[in-house]
Amino acid sequence: MFNIQQNHFELFGLPARFAVDMALLDQHYRKLQAEVHPDRFVAASPNERMQSMQWATQVNEAYRTLKHPTSRARYLLQLQGVDTEEESNTAMPADFLMLQMEWREAVEEAFDDGDVTALDALLKDMREQAKILEQALADTLDRQHAWQESADIVRKLSFVDKIRSDVELKISKLEDE
Repeated sequence: MFNIQQNHFELFGLPARFAVDMALLDQHYRKLQAEVHPDRFVAASPNERMQSMQWATQVNEAYRTLKHPTSRARYLLQLQGVDTEEESNTAMPADFLMLQMEWREAVEEAFDDGDVTALDALLKDMREQAKILEQALADTLDRQHAWQESADIVRKLSFVDKIRSDVELKISKLEDE
């Protein structure tokens, strides 16, 4: 099997870097999941079944963490002993805060008007902003090893993720009406 103490990258045989080969991650995930899935241990001892559940849980958690850019960056920083302080440090540059306010106002207006097209356009803008931040993370994490700067970017990306999630929820609500 595998060592339950491995970090998420080691578990999937990947280098500990922000730029991850997603196809390879998916491939390694499917392979590991097939090896440790509890269904393979139905006839095993209670201890082996419990161990299988623990392994499957670790594999699933590691996969979810590495699959999502924000959580992957946060995890890389944790491996370096850096706390992103997302709960306690909400300081952001003024231009980024203005963008957030503009998005939130536009989202509320579009939602109140029932304008799914406008919400989709905002979502597209947010995805583009997220891509820019992800590219910056690839640079600050993988090339520069600028941990504190990376933590600042993770906080920004977290804000964008939250607003994107809110917009997707609002679109879903409008489409369900």
